[in-house]
Amino acid sequence: MRILNWQQIEAAINLPMMAEAVEEAYRLASAGKVTLPPVGHIAFPALSADCHIKYGHIEGQDNFVIKVATGFPNNAQRNEPTGNGVVLVLSALTGEVRACLQDEMLLTDVRTGLGGAIATRLLARRDAQTCLLLGTGSQLRWQIEAHRQLVPQIKRFIVWGRNAERADQAIKTLSYSDDVERTENLQHAVQQADIIITATGATQPLIDSDWVKPGTQITAIGADAPGKQELDTELVARADCVVVDRVAQCVDHGEVSHAVKSKRLDPSRLLEMGAVLESPTLGRKDDQQITVADLTGIAAQDIAIANAVLHIVKA
Repeated sequence: MRILNWQQIEAAINLPMMAEAVEEAYRLASAGKVTLPPVGHIAFPALSADCHIKYGHIEGQDNFVIKVATGFPNNAQRNEPTGNGVVLVLSALTGEVRACLQDEMLLTDVRTGLGGAIATRLLARRDAQTCLLLGTGSQLRWQIEAHRQLVPQIKRFIVWGRNAERADQAIKTLSYSDDVERTENLQHAVQQADIIITATGATQPLIDSDWVKPGTQITAIGADAPGKQELDTELVARADCVVVDRVAQCVDHGEVSHAVKSKRLDPSRLLEMGAVLESPTLGRKDDQQITVADLTGIAAQDIAIANAVLHIVKA
């Protein structure tokens, strides 16, 4: 069994190559070629914390993957990591454990960042240049890094966080921040933005439907467990195009679940990311449409990125 630590995994990160692998995983998942059991979820309500277990197998591949990822936001008060985890790669032929990737949440962060950038590249207007990011956790880095490499048309990043001091600190950790600015006026920033990415642990909507201008692309990645919500239900319901990574999963606990359960959104309107990647004309039709991507994260992404790391390290 091969064991890779955080440093070895970080050295193997190649965003463009991994983006190709993740896109293909989305396509295969939507084509029904990935075994994706329901997500395992352990909640720790007293700590506002949780643990996710995602696992799956891509048809025809020699490996399958089991990923455990934890989120304990209160750790930030002690200056400790808020996320942790491990990825196990097992043989689909013998069942043996082939690799243990002690990524401490790194691969989840990277594939989530890539998912956001893939959604932007797929759904945003071609002339979109201003990107607003909500949240100051690890996704701030990876969403910006992935968007810089996959969506180079973006010229300006605006960051909003509920804690201004933490937002400033997060921006300072970026390798390059000349095109990144912080705002305290969320409504004004939403009205300016062409692309909006929400990456928070919010349980109440942060963005009002009336703030969003025509032509905006919104990607919500924070609602990855029951009870979480970042977008106004009316905003999701009135969007011209709503794309999800997996319909059943997002209807259960994603951003769209609130609109579906309140009968403001018919699940038949939902498009899966893989289907839109395969046929891009299913997505944005014109520059005035509001498009929403709800990404709860699927095991197909974890399989793709784990295999990519092992391929890079082996090479």
